[in-house]
Amino acid sequence: MLSTGALRAHLLAARLAGPVATSREVSLRSYRLFAARDPRVTLGLDPGRGWEERDLLRLMADRCGVSDDPAHVSGPDVIDPERTLAGLDAFAERLSHAAVRRAPVLFGTGHPHRLLGFYAVLADAMSAAGCSVLTPAQGRCIDITTRFGVRTCSLDYVRGVAMVREPGVRSHGGDTGAHTHSPLPVRVVLEAAAEGCGRLPELVVGDHGWVCGAGQLGIEAIGLADTDDPALFVGEAEGRVAVVVPLDDGVPSAYYRPLTRYVLNRAFLSR
Repeated sequence: MLSTGALRAHLLAARLAGPVATSREVSLRSYRLFAARDPRVTLGLDPGRGWEERDLLRLMADRCGVSDDPAHVSGPDVIDPERTLAGLDAFAERLSHAAVRRAPVLFGTGHPHRLLGFYAVLADAMSAAGCSVLTPAQGRCIDITTRFGVRTCSLDYVRGVAMVREPGVRSHGGDTGAHTHSPLPVRVVLEAAAEGCGRLPELVVGDHGWVCGAGQLGIEAIGLADTDDPALFVGEAEGRVAVVVPLDDGVPSAYYRPLTRYVLNRAFLSR
């Protein structure tokens, strides 16, 4: 079993926590956009109160460990590894509770190039524990607004994990999905689940719009988020997102493998 001390050391060495690649400038820009209710950063969450930039900075300092000094405007942002560890423990506890009751679960990611492997191993473990890993709306087309305009993407599942693919990507079963913050994919999936088998997930696991979109609709949601993703932490603070793990969500995929082992052990899902 991977010890807490060993995982803490890995978080710092891999820059999953501590000084991370996400810059202070990028994080502060996200807080300004969220305060202005820009949908690119609200990720499908409709905040229940007015969040000003200073409120978001205090929240992110509390939840992630970033500096709460508004005069600190440049350099790498920082995530407290102790908060990451606490988040992983809470994340594992939610998975364990779902596994015990054999709840239907949905996995989805807007970071398939980085996080597909992390979620796929968890999906395998939940399936082995008797949970239904849901895969509705396979192949459904979704119009998503991007910086290049509206793109019609297709919904796909790889190893039980939902993602979207950009037009022209033919590879089936690979990890060539698109990076997206949109909540539209999870809305389409949930609508298809309700219309099809009539069975909605009791737990959604993922990031970006997958978590915020599900939480906004009242479904238990847990996920990972970087310092420039304030929407998930606002959702957690307002009680619509169950657990958020603060970490850098853009490091090489292999660096997440120790986190997967740690979560499986903590959730009593190791084989």
